[in-house]
Amino acid sequence: MKRDTQQRRAIVAALERAGRPLGPREVLQAAAPAAPGLGIATVYRTLKALLHAGRINPVHIRGQSPRYEPTGKRHHHYFRCRRCDHVFEIAGCPGNLEPLVPRGFVLEDHEVVLYGLCAACRKKGPSTR
Repeated sequence: MKRDTQQRRAIVAALERAGRPLGPREVLQAAAPAAPGLGIATVYRTLKALLHAGRINPVHIRGQSPRYEPTGKRHHHYFRCRRCDHVFEIAGCPGNLEPLVPRGFVLEDHEVVLYGLCAACRKKGPSTR
């Protein structure tokens, strides 16, 4: 990976501190206080370098641009708030999914994404859905 800069350190710290996957604009917002002058192009370049170095993983949510989180986490799933669009980690897994697999098929992996309102958005009132 390229040289260690204040901006790169701020981006890595923002991802580690977040406790949830962040999109590039969220990374910029979280890292900017520690790295004045940080721009979105630097965030994208740094995310690309961190991906290439294996330090972060992309999180793909249907219909959304990738978000990123540090590597090395245990298996987990996600909750996406339909109002604020934040994605949160859900600890753990629902368990054995083998009974859902059609006869003769082999389950190799799975992803679970729940959708609804986060606690902060729920306080603002019911969803418009």
